Amino acid sequence: MNIFRALLKVSGFTLLSRVTGLIRETLIARAFGASLYTDAFYVAFRIPNMLRRLSAEGAFAQAFVPILAEFKNSQGHDPTKALVDAMSTVLTWALVVLLLVGMAGASWVVFAVASGLKHEGIGYTLAVEMTRIMFPYILLISMTTLASSVLNTYKQFSLPAFAPVLLNVSFIGSAVFVAPHLKVPVYALAYAVIIGGILQLLVQFPGLRKIDMVPRIGLSFTKALAHPGVKRVLWKMLPATFAVSVQQLSLIINTNIASNIGPGAVSWINYADRLMEFPTALLGAALGTILLPSLSKAHVDANHDEYVALLDWGLRITFLLAAPSAVVLFFFAEPLTATLFHYGKFDSYSVVMVGRALGAYGIGLVGLIVIKILAPGFYAKQDIKTPVKIAIFVLFITQVSNYIFVPIFVHAGLTLSISFGALTNATLLYFGLRRRKIYTPSAGWLRFIVRLTGACLVLAGVMHWVAINFDWIGMNSAPFMRISLMGASLVVFAALYFSMLSAMGFKYAYFKRRTL
Repeated sequence: MNIFRALLKVSGFTLLSRVTGLIRETLIARAFGASLYTDAFYVAFRIPNMLRRLSAEGAFAQAFVPILAEFKNSQGHDPTKALVDAMSTVLTWALVVLLLVGMAGASWVVFAVASGLKHEGIGYTLAVEMTRIMFPYILLISMTTLASSVLNTYKQFSLPAFAPVLLNVSFIGSAVFVAPHLKVPVYALAYAVIIGGILQLLVQFPGLRKIDMVPRIGLSFTKALAHPGVKRVLWKMLPATFAVSVQQLSLIINTNIASNIGPGAVSWINYADRLMEFPTALLGAALGTILLPSLSKAHVDANHDEYVALLDWGLRITFLLAAPSAVVLFFFAEPLTATLFHYGKFDSYSVVMVGRALGAYGIGLVGLIVIKILAPGFYAKQDIKTPVKIAIFVLFITQVSNYIFVPIFVHAGLTLSISFGALTNATLLYFGLRRRKIYTPSAGWLRFIVRLTGACLVLAGVMHWVAINFDWIGMNSAPFMRISLMGASLVVFAALYFSMLSAMGFKYAYFKRRTL
């Protein structure tokens, strides 16, 4: 299977997910603006998301996929199926206990994440109630992650990549059709999370049936826990969980700081997150998804040259596409925010505030994406301790940065700290791979970086001129003109960037040669 074609397939579905996600956020911005209600929802939604990353998506996928790939490649179908069944049983019953505890202690959880809402009265109450509504999402999305891990290991990338679209569709339907009929309209968004979680899980089943890997959840937790493969996964999950815990601790601290800045700050950062996650998902998440199983197989096969070549390919294509994306976020943050969100209750002040947070993300975007490529280089070799040590150091760096940046840049200081932490993380991961001789860059990197830098400098100049010579906020009265101008601008920017690279002798054929 051609790895470039696999990337295009996953990125295509991810693009669909991000487009529907932007439509979702635009509708939410239009209906609720950046207000106490959206602050409450985003705090409540962040809680199951954080626990999801702790219990499943982050720690679980990093530990499970390499071991599952090992079973598949060396032991055959039946032992692999037994591992999937046992892992599903352990994960399900452990998460049932977690969600019951979380629902009972929702008030304490919200206070820990966003103590500033306590001073806002109704905002805190709303966040607690929506947390209870959304807590079952942890179980739904965790089982979805398990199914996606199995499908990705079997090179079935389409359904896992498509699943997030269904969550966005659920949001869109709830915001348009359900919210107007509720006494507290923002509750519609909480209900949408549960519906979306169910849909994301159900859509995985056709793919699982095709490869005869539909999980069978047993009643005996202890019997499943005794499976040797499960023990290995859980043992590997311990450092991975700690690594993700460090990341989530940083997120909790940042959310708490934002909740104390004032009404709207949590929402400003969340809207900036959605735009930042557009390129990180298209590049980082998509590449990480297809590279981890391939790297794991190369490790099992003891094929070091293939391992190095896969990492090199991933890094080059990341820099090729992440560099101009970072320029867009930094120089074109306000026009993007105005075009996507400046409607209804989302006012011009919020446009400026979101734009500042987004611009700060642009500084560290390359680092945020490169982490998704470098970290699997360790995970595939079942080395999770090294990324843990780096994550602990990055947590310290991020919080020191908050102490410096937040008094100067207020809410944008939080996103700037994340950017600085991501660049630090990526740098340490890179030198860790080099020091362990896991990765050695191929020839031609200096010439590659020089060409990218030249093209990005030209792009930045043109983009800055377009940003300051049109009144993007003032075009609120002519939304179709603004949308058309934005679309035309992005097409011109893309054409300019790739034309500049071609003029400097850049060769694109390299990216089509790698195979799985």
